[in-house]
Amino acid sequence: MRRRASLGLPRHRVAAEVKNMERNRRDKEGGVLSTVAELFDLPADVVAGLPRLELIGSRQLYLEHHTGILAYSQDQVDANTSAGVLRIRGSDLTLLAMTAGELRIGGHIAAVEWLGAEEC
Repeated sequence: MRRRASLGLPRHRVAAEVKNMERNRRDKEGGVLSTVAELFDLPADVVAGLPRLELIGSRQLYLEHHTGILAYSQDQVDANTSAGVLRIRGSDLTLLAMTAGELRIGGHIAAVEWLGAEEC
């Protein structure tokens, strides 16, 4: 006679319940995006569309996932992102390249800061 799994359920039902519990845990921790990131072995920030910032020395800044430029001068650039406004300060700042989602700024970069909504 075969023994049944715990709770008096057949083994295939227990396995299905465990899968459901695991799926519910993932949903609570981060939802669909974290599941997709895990499934395709991608960093969660890439899947979620969070801004990605790369600073090359103090001469060039590369920003992915921006949603537009709010202000632009030789001394300051304010770029809007889903995480808030990114303010770049420096001298001789120039817009080297810009697409709908990517931005490259050159010049002497002295400071980079995230601003909250009340500071803009």
